Amino acid sequence: MSESVYVNQNGKVIKESHATISVNNRSFRYGDGCFETMKINSGKLLLADYHFERLFLSLKLLQFEVPSFITPRYLHDQILELTKRNQHEKLARVRLTIYRSEGGLYDPQNLRSNFIIQTWELNNANNSLNENGLVIDVFEGAKKVCDNYSAIKSNNYLSYAMAALWVKQQKINDAILLNPHNRIADATIANVFMVKDGIVKTPSLSEGGINGIMRRNLLDRLPDIGIEIIETSLSVDQLLVADEIFLTNSIYGVRWVKRFKEKNYSNYITTLISKKLVHINL
Repeated sequence: MSESVYVNQNGKVIKESHATISVNNRSFRYGDGCFETMKINSGKLLLADYHFERLFLSLKLLQFEVPSFITPRYLHDQILELTKRNQHEKLARVRLTIYRSEGGLYDPQNLRSNFIIQTWELNNANNSLNENGLVIDVFEGAKKVCDNYSAIKSNNYLSYAMAALWVKQQKINDAILLNPHNRIADATIANVFMVKDGIVKTPSLSEGGINGIMRRNLLDRLPDIGIEIIETSLSVDQLLVADEIFLTNSIYGVRWVKRFKEKNYSNYITTLISKKLVHINL
């Protein structure tokens, strides 16, 4: 199946065609909400603790009122129930979208949270490092702001959507977004990493990028295999003298970049990371 037959809307599993969102929905009007994109493999929700920690921190920052029964365990069980209903237990992409209740114009009248869970089957290629390196470039049409909300996976995704459209027009694989200081923030659906002299570097969250789950996983685990990793600021010029560039997210894990602008890159460290930390035992 290319699309999920059932969705879970506020705890009720219904046919996808029966799900409804009001025209007054605040997420539709203002992007008022957030989401998590997660991966199911062999019936297991990968990196679940990281996902739910990020989600509930985001809900607190966005001032959502969360009913007491909506806990990480509750959402975890709802997700697994839906994947079974859609027969997606083997390998699937999950999207958990949180949106605020209706009411108010720019200022919300009702802070209560609502949710929708969707699942889609994934190709087995998502469980291995990409054979063909990505070709990427910089999208100049939008800047990622650096504020208290820039690290959240917000439902306001306009800059990334426009970057993804530009990528398609350019016939490349992904695009890097810059912050107002013309430094690296992240990519359309991924965090950005570079390798220089065996050291891995990635932009600090203060640079405007999303607080990615695979990013956090690598920050926590790379030292365990003897690889130094540093959060810092990165410029386009630094990427152009790097030995390797790779992108990460929860669905693809790690993807290596073959070319950025006119520079070609190797993938030795990226392959090592993929084998030892990301795609092992999947």
